[in-house]
Amino acid sequence: MQEDPSNEILVDHLFRHEAGKMIAVLTRLFGMHNLSMAEDVVQDAFLKATQTWKFKTVPDNPSAWLMQVAKNKALDILRRKNVADHYSLELSTQLQEATGNYVDQVFLDTEIEDSQLQLIFACCHPSLKEEDKVALTLKTVSGFGVKEIANALLTQEETIQKRIYRAKQFIQQNNIELEIPTGKALQQRLDTVHTVLYLIFNEGYNASKSDELIRKDICAEAMRLCLLLCEHKTVTHPASFALLALMCFQASRFESRLDKNNTIILLQQQDRSSWNRELIDRGYYYLNKSSSGENITVYHIESAIAAEHCLAKNFASTNFTRLLHLYNMLYQMKPTPIVQMNKAIVLSYTGKTKEAIELMRSIEGIELLLKTQYMFNAVLGELHIRNNQSQQATDYLEKALQLTQSDAEKKLLKEKINTLRSIQWS
Repeated sequence: MQEDPSNEILVDHLFRHEAGKMIAVLTRLFGMHNLSMAEDVVQDAFLKATQTWKFKTVPDNPSAWLMQVAKNKALDILRRKNVADHYSLELSTQLQEATGNYVDQVFLDTEIEDSQLQLIFACCHPSLKEEDKVALTLKTVSGFGVKEIANALLTQEETIQKRIYRAKQFIQQNNIELEIPTGKALQQRLDTVHTVLYLIFNEGYNASKSDELIRKDICAEAMRLCLLLCEHKTVTHPASFALLALMCFQASRFESRLDKNNTIILLQQQDRSSWNRELIDRGYYYLNKSSSGENITVYHIESAIAAEHCLAKNFASTNFTRLLHLYNMLYQMKPTPIVQMNKAIVLSYTGKTKEAIELMRSIEGIELLLKTQYMFNAVLGELHIRNNQSQQATDYLEKALQLTQSDAEKKLLKEKINTLRSIQWS
């Protein structure tokens, strides 16, 4: 009997969607200090799935199958622990029965959602270092691999492994519990949770894998976790609605960003009739709900920017003056090189391309960014095209080509370079 390669893809897909849920509920059973034990049980469940499904028909509900395997394994571990800890057979029998009832309760769908939120907040404990919170949450809650996290955070795999190890050590040594905080502690941790979900979504939206520009499953996972925040009665917050609105607006353009040949379609050329209307409507729904608070966050501004693009019937009718105003507000709150770069792009579309180039060159640390980040070279190349400086544009685009790992980005950059060269030679 031959192996079915589609089953391996299915297991990989399920790991992304189910591993976080399984780790959350198992950690609730074992305790946060036994996080590694929960991860081991999940790994065992997926290993069993790989071996069992390799030559056989996949069950009708593979997610439920995996959860049942994990549940059985957890029960086995807990019951063996009871037997080892209690000498009375009668007491052990009673404890085993009570354990079974408790485990059944914890594996209910509603309890699994609570467990995931508790795990998210535990990973974002205020005593952990910021970079450790991000790495641990991506690894534990959403099933990211170490390499993927390293790519998403633009750092080395070894660094991520050290952060995860350090975070687990801290949790174990300080008896960090699974809980949803209250009061000021909730607000503090929500800020970190939002940052982590934002990073997860952006990793999917601008995937670092060389052969895949968009990873919809990662974006969907970020949206699912954000929806958990929005729907939970004790943690719901205007910033969560704003973040989910931003994700909906961005996700609505998935189908129009690449053509059938995996070539990037720039915003200017995208068929707006292919934008997902349902997601846009959801975006407006959550953006309206986000206005219930008194504070404006970066997610409010970024979702307003995304909404502005969705309002325009075509690229030419985009209100770039309004967008520039929003980017000015965003830069006041978030003065990063990326925001300044995007502000420069919008500035050029208001007819001020020379000023846009100067704004790009004034980015703090731009020389180092141009040596390491393809995007800054790509944008400067595009701005020089718009400013009729073909040689400078070619130089920047060639540098961008050297730095990007995305096949789709490489294809787009090569097309632009070839067009510029054909103009120079004609």
